[in-house]
Amino acid sequence: MTPLRLLWNEDDTRYDFGPGHPMDPVRLALTMSLVRAFGLDRLPGVTVATAPAAGDSTLGLVHEPGYVAAVREAARTGAPDPAHGLGTEDNPAFPAMHEASALIAGQSVAGAEAAWLGGRAVNFAGGLHHAMPAGASGFCVYNDAALAVARLLELGAERVAYVDVDVHHGDGVQTVFYDDPRVLTISLHEHPRTLFPQTGWPEETGGPGAEGSAVNVALPAGTGDAGWLRAFHAVVPPLLEAFRPQVLVSQHGADTHLEDPLAHLAVTLDAQRAVAVSVAALVDRYAEGRWLALGGGGYAVADVVPRAWTHLVAVAAGHPIDPATPTPEEWRAEVLRRTRQRAPERMTDGGSADWKEFDDGYDPANRLDQAVLATRRAVFPHHGLIV
Repeated sequence: MTPLRLLWNEDDTRYDFGPGHPMDPVRLALTMSLVRAFGLDRLPGVTVATAPAAGDSTLGLVHEPGYVAAVREAARTGAPDPAHGLGTEDNPAFPAMHEASALIAGQSVAGAEAAWLGGRAVNFAGGLHHAMPAGASGFCVYNDAALAVARLLELGAERVAYVDVDVHHGDGVQTVFYDDPRVLTISLHEHPRTLFPQTGWPEETGGPGAEGSAVNVALPAGTGDAGWLRAFHAVVPPLLEAFRPQVLVSQHGADTHLEDPLAHLAVTLDAQRAVAVSVAALVDRYAEGRWLALGGGGYAVADVVPRAWTHLVAVAAGHPIDPATPTPEEWRAEVLRRTRQRAPERMTDGGSADWKEFDDGYDPANRLDQAVLATRRAVFPHHGLIV
């Protein structure tokens, strides 16, 4: 069994933009509580570990020194700094902003190092994929996903794949590596016409010398399980087979869910679990078993996020949880105590996670099929693949 390093520190919950902000850190605490309630942290081969916060030299792999200094200053004074995206409605300044963000970044970098050595790692507190080299964006201060990829390149990786299934486009990671043919970024997200950050069009395919290294599947609002899974399997496996990454970093934002308050897809927990299972299989087939899995968005903080990421941890550990399994009673009690909400009683939404292969029949009148075809036409030829 491939060893799994689960990165966790109670101080991850200090990444807290304050009362009323959608990114409530209770989602992280409830995820780790559910992981523990299922005993995933005690499985053979699973190590729960923390890592040092990323220092300035590590942050400098992606972020400009002036921006890191601006984060520290905004944390100290609380003063708005709109030039760096700090102190805004999306990214309010808070006292632990630098320390908590650097901690999460350091954990993802450590996870990348563990993956490069031949293992698996999960940092569900990570996946902050919108942060830019010189600015915060979309609830993200430091881009731990991009830092993890940059660390892998620093370690000598020549081909790194990044697969992002968050409902929002993985714009920060794409921006950092847009001109780097060593990094294949694949993002499946709600169409930029209807959702932040209004990027991730199929025509965004990589810079000069890196054509085909950026892949974007812009899904119509309302896409459900069958379409989401159809799109994933129509694009991701053939590209990974052609690219043959040495290591894979994946981002599993749970905000594709039909109950998420900030987006407009209609995906169930069962499809999210199915994608995690598929990613695990693709890692073993094409990436030599080297895998770093990250969290990301997700704002149904009690109903969805803890179950989605507990499934992710279980899959990465090689002990997937049967969707019909009841949630542990002690966890349900904790959810009620922390959120005053009734917790879900099972690890399923009752979805089927069924889908049809894209190559079995293209429907020209179907908007989902149109989106998939647009992506394949834009990038497949660069990889020698048939559209």
